[in-house]
Amino acid sequence: MDTSEWQKSSYCQEGEACLHVAASGAAETVHLTESADPDHSILSATPAAFGALLRAIKSPDRG
Repeated sequence: MDTSEWQKSSYCQEGEACLHVAASGAAETVHLTESADPDHSILSATPAAFGALLRAIKSPDRG
């Protein structure tokens, strides 16, 4: 995947603890990676699954 498409999270701290997000095709797949290993540790998900992940993270009921 072309790393020029990656967008860094606005919640990123300094160092290599950053989440990067990119969409492929007509936004049919969302890709996630981390700064420490951007070419090898890539998670792919559907937009619906990524949306569910974001809702779960933002939920006041989590943990």
